[in-house]
Amino acid sequence: MGNMASGGLAGAVSLCFVYSLDYVRTRLANDTKSSKKGGARQYSGMIDCYVKTFKSDGLTGLYRGFCVSCVGIIAYRGFYFGLYDTLQPMLPVDTFIVNFMLGWVVTIVSGLISYPLDTVRRRMMMTSGTGKNYSSSFQCMTSVIKEEGAMSLMRGAGANILRGVAGALVLSGVDAIKPQYVKYRAGLKKAE
Repeated sequence: MGNMASGGLAGAVSLCFVYSLDYVRTRLANDTKSSKKGGARQYSGMIDCYVKTFKSDGLTGLYRGFCVSCVGIIAYRGFYFGLYDTLQPMLPVDTFIVNFMLGWVVTIVSGLISYPLDTVRRRMMMTSGTGKNYSSSFQCMTSVIKEEGAMSLMRGAGANILRGVAGALVLSGVDAIKPQYVKYRAGLKKAE
């Protein structure tokens, strides 16, 4: 339980610093996509996106969907680190491949659990400056379910399963390198 809490808290704290960058990235990606379909570009770049959003919605616009994103990242990181750190010592064999497979399963489960919240976050981000602002994350979620069905909250989750390979490599890679690092540090202490 402690692993889940510390993983979730670390994710939420990091989100405070990177959320507005994620907002701008999401808006610019959507802007580029819509311009390829014949629409006019809304933003000329990152700074323009910040300025226009700040003028239309203030600081709130840059952080629209932040609360649901915190809940989502706490769920994701909590399960990601918590499940892996809890289950890894229980494995009968401690090899890179076994740890990688566990990491991939943990990444998939964590991603699927938190994906509906991530969808709500993206939807809320996309309403900044449009005049169609949801009153809350809950209202956004219920509106999406009512208009598009519950499965629309999972649209795009399949790509996360493939992207989970990177997360699995990080978890299993750290476990593979950690013993070497511990030996190295022990050697340094002996030399002192």
